[in-house]
Amino acid sequence: MSRALHRLGRFSVRHRRLVVVAWLLAVGLLWLAVAGAGGSYSGDFRIPGAESQRATDLLEERFPQVAGATAQVVVHTPEGDLTAGEEARALADLVERVGELPHVLMALDPAVTGLVSPDGRTAIVRVQYDGEPRELGEEAYHQLEEAVGPTRDAGLQVELGGVLPSFAVQVETGAAELAGVLGAVVILLVAFGSVVAMGLPVGIALFGLAGGTALLMLMRLVLDMPAESGTLATMIGLGVGIDYALFVVTRHRAELQRGLTVADAAGRANATAGQAVVFAGGTVVIAICGLALAGIPAVTAMGLASAVVVAVMVLASITLLPALLGVAGLRLLHASLPRSRRVDPAAPVALDNGPARRSGWQRWGDHVTRHPWPWLVAGTLALLLAAAPALSMRLGQTDAGTDPRGTTTRAAYDLTAEAFGDGYNGPLLVAVELDGGEGDAAALQALAEAVAADPAVEVAYPPQLSESGDAALLMVVPTGAPQSEETSDLVHRLRDEVVPAALDGTGVEAHVGGQTAVFIDLADKVAGRLPVFIAAVVGLSFLLLTAVFRSLAVPLKAAVLNVLSIGAAYGVVVAVFQWGWGRSLIGLDEAVPIVSFVPMFMFAVLFGLSMDYEVFLLSRIREEHLAGRSNTAAVISGISSTARVITSAALIMICVFTGFVFGDQTIVKMFGVGLATAVAVDATVVRIVLVPATMRLLGGANWWLPRWLDRVLPRLDVEGTGGLPAPELRVPAPAPTSVPGEPVRDRAPTG
Repeated sequence: MSRALHRLGRFSVRHRRLVVVAWLLAVGLLWLAVAGAGGSYSGDFRIPGAESQRATDLLEERFPQVAGATAQVVVHTPEGDLTAGEEARALADLVERVGELPHVLMALDPAVTGLVSPDGRTAIVRVQYDGEPRELGEEAYHQLEEAVGPTRDAGLQVELGGVLPSFAVQVETGAAELAGVLGAVVILLVAFGSVVAMGLPVGIALFGLAGGTALLMLMRLVLDMPAESGTLATMIGLGVGIDYALFVVTRHRAELQRGLTVADAAGRANATAGQAVVFAGGTVVIAICGLALAGIPAVTAMGLASAVVVAVMVLASITLLPALLGVAGLRLLHASLPRSRRVDPAAPVALDNGPARRSGWQRWGDHVTRHPWPWLVAGTLALLLAAAPALSMRLGQTDAGTDPRGTTTRAAYDLTAEAFGDGYNGPLLVAVELDGGEGDAAALQALAEAVAADPAVEVAYPPQLSESGDAALLMVVPTGAPQSEETSDLVHRLRDEVVPAALDGTGVEAHVGGQTAVFIDLADKVAGRLPVFIAAVVGLSFLLLTAVFRSLAVPLKAAVLNVLSIGAAYGVVVAVFQWGWGRSLIGLDEAVPIVSFVPMFMFAVLFGLSMDYEVFLLSRIREEHLAGRSNTAAVISGISSTARVITSAALIMICVFTGFVFGDQTIVKMFGVGLATAVAVDATVVRIVLVPATMRLLGGANWWLPRWLDRVLPRLDVEGTGGLPAPELRVPAPAPTSVPGEPVRDRAPTG
């Protein structure tokens, strides 16, 4: 692969105009296709095999009138009474207008349903549509907004909640994305001291994001993608895009400083750093696609969305970036910040400048390897302490109660909870399949009474029979909020105890469903699959690293440290979101459960990112070891030569991820906190403390591999240093120099 990437890099430089124009045309055509195709995200979480899915399927078959999207129009008057006078007439007119909207099957009058608060100041109009949110699109929501306009003009407060408004009202994250990119710009300026060198990684990431986002929007035509897919793909794409370009640009600048031509420097950067990027990006894509193991189509679609964006970033890094490096030429070596060191591009860099002053990273590596046990114990304890809160992790789902204040969905949620109770924001639907016998009526009555008697049930409405009479629907309002542990316990108790006891021996079957039950089933399924997924990912990382580094100890150590670092990230997420520590600092109003698919998604992403840093550091250590240096010297050299790049890359990712923390979506906040924490831990405690400490203690055992296994394993050269042609110098090599009494040394740059 290294030779192919070398040729690709040189081709991109020599035909840079062609490559740039091809990318511009490709991205432009993709966006033209998006404009003509349309498409939208889906709010549907289907869970094959789950009880809530069986309830949904039964409702779609027997109760099509309640199987589509719903909305709640919450009407409130600060003063007055919605059951009398002008307010009552305005409410009646509202019900009539909403009921006449396209795709609306029925708009239920609060006077009939009893959804009027005891003080008469708040009422709920339940609206039932004939299709799913994705089918209805935002147009149905805008029509509903127009229908409630006259009621607002009459002086009443009207807010919209439920499935359709929650799907249609998406929070913008543009400011969060901009904040992360600006942070990356500052770090790159400090790292390179050059505006040109800074602009390339940022430009590649933004351009790759444009192409990846267009593909993602086209994928919505064939896949049901949750609304969060785009934001998560953007977050991950920006982070890895800037990171990957940083590695390539850094290697390219180093090759230029050695005196190579621009084309050959780009080719060698592509063959080395570019090959590492392909390896790391491929690992991220494979790990994220492994989310299919969860068996949840929506989670799989979210993974595919992020994987597509990452793949586009990798492709841009090995094709478009070399072309832009050719456009930049030797300007990459020009420092443009005050006090930055300026390199003369016409002068070769001597490889032997005499005794060099030890860098800070060399001194740090020496310190850790001299005191490995204290640092190993301290680092491990720090990770275990940070991971401790994860032991109490409770998976669930956020609801409209965590939406940003000022949105209509949040206002509708708060008004409903205040006037009626939290449970009215997330009723349960018990779908009952009758067997057609004489005992159906008695069984249905017994079920209704048993459900209503549960202390966690606020109210159980009378059962409704289907038109064919072979099914029934029982709506149940819990006393707790949709995301509360109390409601989760109620759903499990109804399924495991109440319903089986009430229907025992009757031949009647009942399934507890509804949106709240769907999210509870989602959490349960993810919790059951998470250990399997983690074991599969860790096993894959062990096999890959064993093949790359020809060692058993190195991949085993990496697997353990990866689990510890991700566990620390889990712990911080639990402490902030579930326990509520410091939640006000990130704009979170109340403690919430951990969104069910966040831990699995985080593990997939962080596995790939940590592999990137792992390969980058350990390959340098192994290179020094194979050159004959002692174990300790190889570790110190590896730390000192890679720590600056790893730190810069980690800071960039932390800036990008942290930028999303201050957005408005709770799910995105969780990913931002978790990913930023994990990257920070991996680049500091793991890479510059635990890795050198453990490798110092293991000594020669670091590189032990049984001979039979060495023969079986494939050989992977992720650095791409072997098999490349001799370098092309843009300046003549300096003449050999000699010292009296010593043989002549050739100081020309070598490959």
